[in-house]
Amino acid sequence: MTGSRVLALGHYQPARVLTNDELAAMVDTSDEWIRSRVGIRTRRIAEPDETVASMATEAAGKALANSGLAADAIDLVLVATCTADDRSPNTAARVAAALGLGAPATMDVNVVCSGFTHALASADHAIRAGAARNALVIGVEKFTSVADWTDRTTCVLVGDGAGAAVVTASDEPGIGPVVWGSVPGMGHAVRIEGSPSRFAQEGQSVYRWATTQLPPIARQVCERAGVEPEELAAVVLHQANLRIIEPVARKLGAVNAIVATDVTESGNTSAASIPLALSKLVARGEVPHGAPVLLFGFGGNLSYAGQVIRCP
Repeated sequence: MTGSRVLALGHYQPARVLTNDELAAMVDTSDEWIRSRVGIRTRRIAEPDETVASMATEAAGKALANSGLAADAIDLVLVATCTADDRSPNTAARVAAALGLGAPATMDVNVVCSGFTHALASADHAIRAGAARNALVIGVEKFTSVADWTDRTTCVLVGDGAGAAVVTASDEPGIGPVVWGSVPGMGHAVRIEGSPSRFAQEGQSVYRWATTQLPPIARQVCERAGVEPEELAAVVLHQANLRIIEPVARKLGAVNAIVATDVTESGNTSAASIPLALSKLVARGEVPHGAPVLLFGFGGNLSYAGQVIRCP
């Protein structure tokens, strides 16, 4: 095989919705303050018995069902997350057990907000190398579990959920070359540290980096895929903040693309945000089969990774 493609998608979100007005009763904030600064209206909050593994399993199960593949056809499971409760068994192994998969390789990937696009590239590379044929790639976070509910600058951002993709070998590559990297010296700008772990960030530093440094990298992703920005049918950036998504998409020049803005209703779900937003777009029929879609993750570590895929 000469490449791989995304065969099917699935997503899961907790039922509980937390509104801006409810947050305003918890910390010094307001609906107007939150909307004007980050564009978020609501976010989903996992219940205590909803774990990273259980949400990942729900999304992956839907993607597997949508793919038409048998469970024992999956030979690689990659889970992108930074909020797993346990170190071992890892989340990927828990998903494999819950879905009754055969004997897949199972790995968790922690690159925070760009975790899914890193994991998708890794699955593509494994398939191209002949080490796997069918992979489950999952982005999942229980980001509210690391929220500081006294910090109005960060707790208004976070949400929970999962998105998954089944990736399969293909004679016609449907996943373009990855462009990835990081700014190690600025890794402190987004942190989940301490015991218990808590999310904190230097918002202005992240905003400046994202809006000034990332558009040229996103254009490079398109160049490596042989696609002009104006040919893109959709742009799915990490759903960090509407004030980041809009200028990055505008500077990219994807004038004919649908720009995913799931952040408004789901909040920032870190590694889950790209597959969650993409799965919703496809489920609603907003992107044609085979159309080029830019996926571009960025955030913690200050890391980034992006590729152009063909819509399943």
